[in-house]
Amino acid sequence: MAAEFHPLRSLLLAVSGWVSGHQQDVIAYLVEENRVLKEQLGGRRIRLTDDQRRRLAAKGTGSGARLSLRSRPS
Repeated sequence: MAAEFHPLRSLLLAVSGWVSGHQQDVIAYLVEENRVLKEQLGGRRIRLTDDQRRRLAAKGTGSGARLSLRSRPS
């Protein structure tokens, strides 16, 4: 049986391909940015406050409720 041509399906495939490529570009940028920032730290560790960790967790998960935030020694 021959596959039917659906213009909407073709459009969705094109858009999803573009989005996927864009996401890969953003990930590559962030990986490089992290590498540069770590290089600038020169082996030092960043100490985040509990409030900063909560804000980062909330941005990463949408709510922050699913992540367990353990206190770290200063």
